[in-house]
Amino acid sequence: MFTDAVGETLPHGGDLGIARQLFPGAPEPFVDLSTGINPWSYPLARFPGDAFSRLPQQDAVTAVAAAAAKAYGTPSAKHVVVAPGSQILLALVASLAPPSKAIVAAPTYPELTRAAALAGHDVRTMDTIKHCGEAKLIMVANPNNPDGRRFARKSLLKLAQELHGRGGLLVVDEAFMDIEPPGASLAPELACGNIVVLRSFGKFFGLPGLRLGFALTAPPLARRLSAVLGPWPASGPALAIGAKALADAAWIARTRERLAKAAASLDAILGKAGLDVFGGTDLFRLVRSEVAPALFQHLGRAGIYVRAFPDHGTWLRFGLPANARTRERFKKALASFDQPR
Repeated sequence: MFTDAVGETLPHGGDLGIARQLFPGAPEPFVDLSTGINPWSYPLARFPGDAFSRLPQQDAVTAVAAAAAKAYGTPSAKHVVVAPGSQILLALVASLAPPSKAIVAAPTYPELTRAAALAGHDVRTMDTIKHCGEAKLIMVANPNNPDGRRFARKSLLKLAQELHGRGGLLVVDEAFMDIEPPGASLAPELACGNIVVLRSFGKFFGLPGLRLGFALTAPPLARRLSAVLGPWPASGPALAIGAKALADAAWIARTRERLAKAAASLDAILGKAGLDVFGGTDLFRLVRSEVAPALFQHLGRAGIYVRAFPDHGTWLRFGLPANARTRERFKKALASFDQPR
């Protein structure tokens, strides 16, 4: 399913159209465990109707940027670039560095590699970022997707300093950082001027269809990115909902606790099924098993869609079941799996 062709969009989790093509006779509705998205989304309140009928207002862009700066610990709203999702920012951010050698810490979200190639870089993937030679662009996901690997802030800052000495750029995709302990993010550490931190709104707040994301960086780079995105970088509804949700500290704290408990419950389910959990975050778990391909097929036929990795045939990633009904259906499907002999 994956391709490294620069011009092609790579398939990802969450596409139930693909699930129905793979498993046309599966019972409906599908249980979608193929993503790392919070299944308990932020409650949508009423907002002004002109959020749809008028072009997005600049004061709304400023408001959501200020809310993001406070929520993420960035020095100011001048360090925040608002965008229609963090995905669209990947190639734009990679283009901030002139075409050169680029390193992507892998295995990881494959769009990082594709974005660097789209920006004209000569891209290599490496399992370490300690020895990156003369690369002028380094891209990492922290926490990493799909294995949840964490990179220490101290190590990343040291790498940024090394890159600064040769005019390089460090891009850190923090799409899953919202559930990490305080002090793990690089969002407050933008002073050296060559760090770009990407934050996804949709994953933690459970609203990926809203398409809202942010680049956090030094003001000169922020201005360059904003100029490319233009005067209306996100929809009116996204700006209104984003500003409210990012300022809701009580909901954020409760949700972190809820996700941690749900991840522990998922661990218990997977452990009972004899699956080796070896990575993940509180939004997903990654398992390793020799029977992963057969289990993927078995679960799919039962109407449960999980994430498989063609380049890593023994891996499966599981998102969080949304409620007791889907959890029991998942447990029943795991229990009925007859392992190949």
